[in-house]
This record gives sequence, structure tokens and C-alpha cells, in this order.
Amino acid sequence: MEALNSIVGAINGVVWGPLMLVLILGVGFFLQVGLKFMPILRIGTGFSLLFEGREGQGEGQISPFNALMTSLSATIGTGNIAGVATAVFLGGPGALFWMWMTALVGMATKYAEAVCAVKYREKDELGNYVGGPMYYIKNGLGAKWAWLGVAFALFGAVAAFGIGNGVQANGVAQVLEANFGLNTSVTGVVLMVLTAAVILGGITRIGAVAGKLVPFMAVAYIIAGLLVLLINIGNIGHALSLVFTYAFTPSAAEGGFAGAAVWAAIRFGVARGVFSNEAGLGSAPIAHAAAETKGPVNQGLIAMLGTFIDTIIVCSITGLAIIASGAWTSGESGAALTSHAFELSLPGIGGYLIAIALSIFAFTTILGWSFYGEKCVEFLLGVKSLMPYRVLWIVMIYFGATADLGFIWLLADTLNAMMAIPNLIALALLSPIVFKLTKEFFASGGKSEEPGGTPAK
Repeated sequence: MEALNSIVGAINGVVWGPLMLVLILGVGFFLQVGLKFMPILRIGTGFSLLFEGREGQGEGQISPFNALMTSLSATIGTGNIAGVATAVFLGGPGALFWMWMTALVGMATKYAEAVCAVKYREKDELGNYVGGPMYYIKNGLGAKWAWLGVAFALFGAVAAFGIGNGVQANGVAQVLEANFGLNTSVTGVVLMVLTAAVILGGITRIGAVAGKLVPFMAVAYIIAGLLVLLINIGNIGHALSLVFTYAFTPSAAEGGFAGAAVWAAIRFGVARGVFSNEAGLGSAPIAHAAAETKGPVNQGLIAMLGTFIDTIIVCSITGLAIIASGAWTSGESGAALTSHAFELSLPGIGGYLIAIALSIFAFTTILGWSFYGEKCVEFLLGVKSLMPYRVLWIVMIYFGATADLGFIWLLADTLNAMMAIPNLIALALLSPIVFKLTKEFFASGGKSEEPGGTPAK
């Protein structure tokens, strides 16, 4: 196990090195500039379309609203609670600033992903719309790039068991054991049963559950987080000062915090930001490809809200609560750090709130990522692989719940980057199409959209 840990650690150091920062921030910034900062300027338009998109408006399996909720079910999870805390613990308060930067450029990335997903989606043998990076690479870039689509699908199928299964199940098991004394094996079994009840029904059932559970859990967590910030309102100004100061200068050692270099703030801020909002990862467009949408740009405008909601709103509340409460110098890390911050502000109930929130967040992430993983497997092996994959997914939840957290985090972090590389290359190459469709959409007042879809090849 130690040898495997060393190997994965070495790979992690390479894939999360300067190349990955250039790819994620560079491609995102390139798309943001090419779109003339439309994703930031048109946030209001996105929310308007989201409200209208509660019912289907075209061909697909789920409404545009449920498509976003499915993608949010996968992004609002352990990353928002444990991931943000880990970033602050390892990179200092400045890591939160770099999470914000990742989100702002990531809105353009997420927009482009969804536009391409709907533009180049297909119908499979079962009559369902399928899409995502592997399909927009195949149908948008042609045969010479087919290997890149296969690489993404392979990384995605394997990565799903880390970021979407093991990490989430482990997070739930650990926090329930710490707060309620529940045995990790019991948690594993319960999660298996609940997950099976949903994912065996496919994307329609996943979308329906996500459409109800995600808005409720997100609003509840935001309200609890704002209450913590209100209690610590006198420290908010100082917390923000630390965020901006330590984004560009080394963090000094303080209390249980060992200090961190600027590179650590950037590296962990970007890594945990991507882990949380998944912009550039290529996962969310797999859900958006199934949307009953008017067209690619319509769904892109809705999709970009996922990054805004996940990081600019939810992650910011977690990060500021940790810093403003003073918990960031306690020496705690991961979910325990966030739990400590809430407990300091809400004695007696704060820790339990985080335990419940993390459990619900992680459960919905398991649902969303099960769909992502199975679509990657379907691309590689066909529709006959779907049911065996779902069964394997359910079984692996138990092992995730009882495994070592450190290695799972490392593996998920590494596979994140492995997925992102082919997707970001594809988005850069397909950017002229994204810019063209966007220009035509706004030039026509949003009335020139084609539904999107490519005949299966």
C-alpha cells in the first residue's frame, strides 16, 4: 500500500504541476475573453432561463432545471465541506482567493462544456440522449482525435469510483462515526441500499431526486453558514483581508497552522476548487447532454450557474466561516475543520449540522457521479455494460466507506487532473464553434438555436 501511495503521489505531483494550472486557468481565461466575459455579465440571464427551464423545452430525458440539479448533485458534496477546509489547512486563507479565480474562469469553461455537449450529443440504442467530452471529441474533432475521447472515457469511468464514490462514502462514514458513533460498516450498507433505490432507475429517477433534494440541501446549508457568518460578523473584514493578503504572500505559522507558501495557496486553491465545482473536468456536460433544452447556448447559460452556485456561494460560505471563526489555526483538517468552525459559533449543534449536511451532500454526489461513470463505460463498452456497472458501483460504496481517507483523497485528486487534460484540449480546439454559436444566439435575441444532436456514427 505504501508503494502504491508513493506512485500515485508522484503522478499527482506531475499532473497538478504548472501544466495543469496553465490548462485550467489558461483555457478558462481564454474562453472567458473569447466570450467577452459573457458568462459573468449574463448571470441574470442564466437564472431567468433556469426558472423557465423547470419543464422540458425540447428533446431529451430530463428538464434543463433537473439537468443542472443533477450536475449540482455531483458538485455540491464533500468538496464544499471537507475540500474547502483542506485547501485552507494546506494553503492558508489565500487558497480561498484562488478558488474564486478558478470559479470565475470556470464559468466560461462550464458554459462551453454544456454548449458542446448539447451540440454534439447522440441517441444511444435505448433512445436516450448521451453526450459529454467523449462525444464532442468524436463528433466535433473527428477520427484523428478519437483516442482523446477514449482516454477521457477511461479516466472518467475509473475516476468516478474515487471522486464520486469512495471519497463521498468515506466522508459520510467518518463524520457519522465521529458525531453519532455510527459504525462505518453500517453507514456503508445504508448508503448502498439508498443508492440502489435511485440509480437502478437511470437518469430520469436521478434527475427527479436531484431536482427535489439539491435545492433543499443547498438552501439549508447556505442559511446555516450565513448564521455562522452573522455570529462572527465582526471578524468578516479581517477574514477577507487574510484571504487577499495570503493569496500573494506566504502565510505565517499561527496556532495549529504550519504556514504555507504562495504556491501552496494557488495549488490547493485551484485543485480543491476544481474538485468542488468540476469546471473543466468534463463531468457536468454528461448530465447537461440529457436536457430537454431549446438548444446548446440555452443549456450553456444554465450550466454555468453550477460553478457560480457551488464555489462563489457555497464554498465561500464554508471558507469564510472557517477563517472568521478562527478555526483555521486549530490544527484540524478536512470535514473536522469545518465542523469545528460551526461548533465554535453554534455550540452543541454546529458539529451535528455539518454531519447531516455532509451526509446529504455526499449522497447526492454519489448519485450524480454514478451517471457520469456509467456514460463513460457505455461509450467504451456499449449499453450492455450499464447494469453491471451500476451493481459494481453500489458494491464499491461499502469499500469506500471503510477505506483509508488519505489515499482516497490522493487518488481522486490525481484522477481529476487525468480527466481534465483531454477535456480542456478539446474545449480549446472547439472554442471557435462555441464563440460562433454564442454570437448567433445573442444576435438573434436567443431565437436562432437548433436543438443540437449528432446522428450516431
